[in-house]
Amino acid sequence: MAVPKRKTSKSRRDKRRTHYKAEMPTWSTCSNCSEPTRPHNICEKCGHYNGKKIIEIKED
Repeated sequence: MAVPKRKTSKSRRDKRRTHYKAEMPTWSTCSNCSEPTRPHNICEKCGHYNGKKIIEIKED
């Protein structure tokens, strides 16, 4: 079984992890109501997707 010969230093470990970072999610605007929505998802405010009404949203 392979075992490391020496302890990996914090510096070397952190250099390897430089690319793992949180990214802001992308947002687009609804074509019907201009609310911000996630791309390729049904709008939560009006229920439209790709210019078509997909679901009926109940209003309080």
